[in-house]
Amino acid sequence: MFQEIAGIKIPDSQLAKDAVDILREHGNDLLWNHSNRVFLFGAVNGQNAKQNYDLELLYVSALFHDLGLTEKFSSPDLRFEVDGANAARSFLQQYQIPDESIRLVWDAIALHTTPGIAEHKETEVGLLFSGVGLDVMGDGFEQFPAHLREEIIKAFPRNNFKKEIIPAFYGGFKHKPETTFGNMKEDIVQHFRPEYKNKNFCHCILHSPWSE
Repeated sequence: MFQEIAGIKIPDSQLAKDAVDILREHGNDLLWNHSNRVFLFGAVNGQNAKQNYDLELLYVSALFHDLGLTEKFSSPDLRFEVDGANAARSFLQQYQIPDESIRLVWDAIALHTTPGIAEHKETEVGLLFSGVGLDVMGDGFEQFPAHLREEIIKAFPRNNFKKEIIPAFYGGFKHKPETTFGNMKEDIVQHFRPEYKNKNFCHCILHSPWSE
């Protein structure tokens, strides 16, 4: 039987249950609650905007979107968003999921920290991005129905989220800070290591091997 939260039916197919098991095994309560809030925020946004989207694909995208921060799925040299996207792709390839749907989930996860692009792609990509933005930074907080927001938080509590998510991010890529070049996670590295400097884009241009 479906569980319903904030008017959204939580997918309960075998694929969805298996995705839940992976996050439960390799994540922690912080990522579990955050990922479910992201799903519900995004799904409600889509419902309120009367958008057509695949609820199960959005759910899998949300459950996997931060798995690249975990020891199991973290690579030595890729952005954590790409690690999560690759993990989701490998997972979905075990089921009879169309390649187009797998690419959509990959894009949603890989772009979930990329403003200015994610919100202009397919609906599921934009909804995951909106759910992340609302839960992490409060984007769209005032526009989101307060009673639904409270219902979601009751089901998946924040539990000192503001203080815990920043070190959780850092723990996922402190061994590869160079992967934050050109993206917002560079701020996380500098929060813990003020002396650290990534490459400078202008320096890369001016000191390229081109003669002019």
